[in-house]
Amino acid sequence: MSRIKVNKLVIKIIIPVLIMGLLFSTPFSATVSANPTDSSDKTTTETGDDSKDDEEKDKKNAEKSALEQSIKEKEAAISSARNEKNELAKGKTNVEKIKQSLENSKADLSQYVSELDAQVVAIEDKIADLKGQIAVKEKQIEETKKDLEEAIAIKDNQYECMKKRVKAIYEQGDSFYLELLLNSKGLGDFLNQMDYIEDLSKYDDRMFKEYQETVEYVTICEEQLEEEEALLQATKEAAEDEQAAIEELISQKEAEIASVENAIGDQERALRELEAEIAEQNATISELERIVAQEKKALENMRVYDGGAFCWPCPAYKYVSSDFGNRIHPTLKINLFHNGVDLAAPAGSNILAAYDGEVVSASYTGAMGNYVMIDHGGGLYTVYMHASKLNVSEGQEVKRGDVIAFVGSTGRSTGNHLHFSVRLNGEYVSPWNYIVKP
Repeated sequence: MSRIKVNKLVIKIIIPVLIMGLLFSTPFSATVSANPTDSSDKTTTETGDDSKDDEEKDKKNAEKSALEQSIKEKEAAISSARNEKNELAKGKTNVEKIKQSLENSKADLSQYVSELDAQVVAIEDKIADLKGQIAVKEKQIEETKKDLEEAIAIKDNQYECMKKRVKAIYEQGDSFYLELLLNSKGLGDFLNQMDYIEDLSKYDDRMFKEYQETVEYVTICEEQLEEEEALLQATKEAAEDEQAAIEELISQKEAEIASVENAIGDQERALRELEAEIAEQNATISELERIVAQEKKALENMRVYDGGAFCWPCPAYKYVSSDFGNRIHPTLKINLFHNGVDLAAPAGSNILAAYDGEVVSASYTGAMGNYVMIDHGGGLYTVYMHASKLNVSEGQEVKRGDVIAFVGSTGRSTGNHLHFSVRLNGEYVSPWNYIVKP
């Protein structure tokens, strides 16, 4: 940029000297008298040039204002990303605190299970929200990358233009501007050449300032991208932490259930407790069937099962961890009747309606956890237990294959699975009469 300083020196020192010389020279008078119309022509030309200069100036000012506004917006986005990252840390689930709050309810296993399941549901909602934030942030990062790429392209182009300009100045040499002025053919030409030199100097300055502003914009884009990527990573880690919290709580619940069952020394007492729990399930389901039958009778509009085949209710997995019928209880180690089939599957995987029908209940009990019961007509019902979350509500009509819930381990459960039962005329029947393993 030393070449530009030399140019300015020419304008500030040498030019005034030349003007004084020209003012007292004969050629000046001759030029003026010989060209009387030069003044008006020059005025017209200069007026046109001034108008163009004003338009160019307005355009440059508008571009500068837009750039400054964009920088402010990106600085605000950076500040927002930093604040969000801090809030993520504050909102992290405190598993130890939850465990402590559940200590008092351990005396009543059913109450303990219900309260813990409620905590798990709250954390799952938090995870769903975090996943939504992750999708938004990934989109924001793509937009910021695009802004950065465009800014770098502009910066590189400006840099190349500056290189060419510096090279041109170097090749012209220090005497170029002086020679330009000395070769003027009169005052009018001299003033035009002087304006030209000044415009060149202004152009060089403006080009350098624009380059500096673009470099600043590129830097702020890079900083924004860095902060947004850090926030995205922190959000993903927060979602993973919340998932780990869920797994820890469910693991504790499973251990507590096993501990309570193992702690009961008298096997008959354990059996009575389990039978009471099963009786509670049956009573709930029987009462629902009774209510449905009453309503149908009142309406005289009985739904009729048309005999179609059920679909597999847990498509994510085909493993049957416990079959229908008599089995050895996993903790009591005695032979007990199992009223459905247990289908082991990953947490959150889909649970499907086995057939068309009406949802007669979508609720929660301490034994069944989150469950759905569907009326298919003709006294035929299906029951889906231990879901992590329900996707239907009471009174809703569903079709075969509709997603009605998601696999979990709520209620009296010791692992993620779907307990699927079929009832006909008030009795449990084998689900294999209606479904075929895929």
